[in-house]
Amino acid sequence: MSALAAATPAFAQQGGIPLPAAQKSAGQIVVGIETTYPPMAFKDPKTNERAGFNVELVNAIAKELGISVKWEEMSFEQLMTSLTTGRIDMIGTAISDLPSRREKLTFVDYLATGAQPFALAAKAGELKSNADLCGKTVGAPRTTSYMPVTVAWSEKNCKGAGKPAITVNGTAGATATRLELKQGRLDAAVLGPEYVAYLMADEPNTYAFVGEPLNKTLFGLAFDKKNAELRDAVAKATAAVMKNGAYQQALKKFGLERQRISEPTIDAGQ
Repeated sequence: MSALAAATPAFAQQGGIPLPAAQKSAGQIVVGIETTYPPMAFKDPKTNERAGFNVELVNAIAKELGISVKWEEMSFEQLMTSLTTGRIDMIGTAISDLPSRREKLTFVDYLATGAQPFALAAKAGELKSNADLCGKTVGAPRTTSYMPVTVAWSEKNCKGAGKPAITVNGTAGATATRLELKQGRLDAAVLGPEYVAYLMADEPNTYAFVGEPLNKTLFGLAFDKKNAELRDAVAKATAAVMKNGAYQQALKKFGLERQRISEPTIDAGQ
């Protein structure tokens, strides 16, 4: 049993949190998730079962609401369209709450994150600070915010300081980024600190952080902007999970303690 699930009796509504009629009638929430981003959501290689911090958090939230979760696995590119067309009720994958995404979406924020540069440990002596990335080839998944964040950081801090710009290569995802880095096609890469920490635990002495995150933002559970009623219900359930200690247990289980926040927020990512 997961750390979060262990803290709440199965499907017992804890605080009488009011739900929208659609979810109350169905007795479930339909959640879209992409499962290639450990430790947030991934397939356990031993069981091929869905696992990760987000999986445990969403299951615990559903139990606070007294409903079940119907998971819909899909690619990251499909998530937002599936939400705005009503195929899913909520995005449960790790997605950054960015102002540019809030034209159509609204978020319940639950974890701090950012765009964290890292490299192979063999280059730790050469790449120590963010400024050392100027003039280098850096990879980031093209469908995430990490790529435009890296481009903007280079414009301001490399070209703006009269240094050569970073060559930013778009990759096909976190797994492809890791592979290209190990193949020597990239000098460094940019991913979330949660994934870099996972890589360091998975392959000790192979990777090293480079400097500090290029930006700081928040991960949020995402909803269609027209569905504030469901968002607010999930926010109340998230607060309950944070207060009963289960949130902290899951953070520890997946090595995410330094990214914790004290309470959920609405549309607070920068």
